[in-house]
Amino acid sequence: MKLRCAILDDYQGVALSSADWGPLDGRVEVRVLREHLVDRDLLVAAVEDCEILVVMRERTPVDAALLARLPRLRLLITSGMRNASVDVAAARARGVTVCGTDSSSVPPSELTWALILGLVRQVHTESRAMRDGGPWQSTVGADLEGRTLGLVGLGRIGGRTARIGQAFGMDVIAWSPNLTDERAAGHGVRRAASLHELLGAADVVSLHLVLSDRTRGLIGEPELRAMRRSAYLVNTSRAGLVDGPALLGALREGRIAGAGLDVYETEPLPADDPLRTLPNVLALPHLGYVTEGNYARYFGQAVEDIEAFLDGRPVRELA
Repeated sequence: MKLRCAILDDYQGVALSSADWGPLDGRVEVRVLREHLVDRDLLVAAVEDCEILVVMRERTPVDAALLARLPRLRLLITSGMRNASVDVAAARARGVTVCGTDSSSVPPSELTWALILGLVRQVHTESRAMRDGGPWQSTVGADLEGRTLGLVGLGRIGGRTARIGQAFGMDVIAWSPNLTDERAAGHGVRRAASLHELLGAADVVSLHLVLSDRTRGLIGEPELRAMRRSAYLVNTSRAGLVDGPALLGALREGRIAGAGLDVYETEPLPADDPLRTLPNVLALPHLGYVTEGNYARYFGQAVEDIEAFLDGRPVRELA
């Protein structure tokens, strides 16, 4: 008898074409859910007969309450080797194996620079004017060379973002709770003595921290007031790092020049959310890791995890 596998939240409808699912023929019946099911009852009805779930990052939280309603579930696979929205302990307590896949730090760093360049050169404003028949050249872009890039977090993604900033001729400074002078120097950047020092010095602030109890709400009202009025805030990491209402107020009042955002507390972002329409916001629908290469890696390794699980071989279990 075939096991049943559901792939959740395949927004673009590319899960099956991004990898070779042929090795599972005859052993696993695979179905794809493209629509994001917010309603738990609808979600349970769609997947309660499945022994295997493949989830994409934090698109659908898999908590203890949901797991309790999926008694047939035996294998849960998430893209990446970290997913804060999966209750790994609760899954294991129910005998569910939780696996992950590799993930490249290159795509989110590249998207960070798409947002930075879009903001400082007003690409979204000028592109919209071209499309809508608006004025020819209505803005004056800012320069990057000689300006200061402030990185909050200097891990894999932050480190790569730093190198690109240096290639633009920017002065790069960094801060994180555990960053040392030696580690900063290893990336060729200067460690700011405090978060407020970084915020006050940077022309562009980019966030690259893991969300935790210590970092949630790290950028709040006082921190936003510490930024220059001409500075931009870019967040391709996690929405919870920033106090949402405080950011909205700063943007509406022009206390910072603008924000480039790829992550939100609620995803998909509601249609009436003001972040969709504020003129000084460049917003993208969480595309940081969404590239052909990453998708081939995610879904290809999901197939490998399922094969290994069925054969009783070691799988890429989450720590």
